[in-house]
Amino acid sequence: MEKLTLQPNKEDAGKRVDAWISSRAEGLTRSAVQRLLEEGAITCGGKAVAKNYRLTGAEVLEIALPEPELVDIVPQNIPLDVVFEDEHVIVVNKPVGMVVHPAPGHPDGTLVNALLHHCGRSLSGINGELRPGIVHRIDRDTSGLIAAAKNDKAHLALAQQLQDHTMARTYAAVAVGGFKEDAGTVDAPIGRHPIDRKKMAIDRKNGREAVTHWSVLERYNGYTMVECRLETGRTHQIRVHMASMGHPLLGDVVYGAKKPWPGLAGQCLHAKKLKFVHPATGQPVELECPLPDWFEAVLEKLRKLT
Repeated sequence: MEKLTLQPNKEDAGKRVDAWISSRAEGLTRSAVQRLLEEGAITCGGKAVAKNYRLTGAEVLEIALPEPELVDIVPQNIPLDVVFEDEHVIVVNKPVGMVVHPAPGHPDGTLVNALLHHCGRSLSGINGELRPGIVHRIDRDTSGLIAAAKNDKAHLALAQQLQDHTMARTYAAVAVGGFKEDAGTVDAPIGRHPIDRKKMAIDRKNGREAVTHWSVLERYNGYTMVECRLETGRTHQIRVHMASMGHPLLGDVVYGAKKPWPGLAGQCLHAKKLKFVHPATGQPVELECPLPDWFEAVLEKLRKLT
């Protein structure tokens, strides 16, 4: 059984243990942490930590990660654009419109279904039976690079890199409006929207740390192509941060205009670069995939507007 050790500091004093662990261990959701607490799998000084425990800032927490669960999801022979693969990690270029893992309304046809067929069930079990191997996610209507782990050791190593911000993820996006500066940073915590629970929002009181670095790549008449580098990886982070600046992403009907851009299935956002340290060799891995045809078509339309 794999074990994960986490140590809060004095600034974390008073925080709920389940919320804190889920904010530090990207491979574990809050509900998953709560299950581990109920099962006594999270200890401090050899004693099980209570579900409602609040940190003092001086603990050393030991988390006994569960053994991989048997996966009931049906493997499906769905073509994958594999950018990198070995016995530890697989990185694919996800097409726009593909859901990452099964969820209500999307029971199959997901990236997980495709990975199970391609990898023969050789995927990490840390995230449970619905998300085998999934280390980080990208939205259904976002295309680009996403990594999955083939074993728990690789999963833990990649999750640690997400936690300490050493996994570099860079996106190309088209935002509405013109930017005065050529580059900048949005440092604004993100949490669940207080009214619409399907959305995220800037939440400076209870939100989780979220940092996005952006730079202008190309300017058009009323639109701007930007590169966004994630320092953290919150749900809808780039979409929320750009919208908070008054520059929602083109085609984003959740955080921007309610009418879709003609010919665009969702937000104009593509995960184009991924950099991490290989969990087995310790060598840097740098991957890049070109802009998809649909993205290039949007850029051509915008260039004709200038």
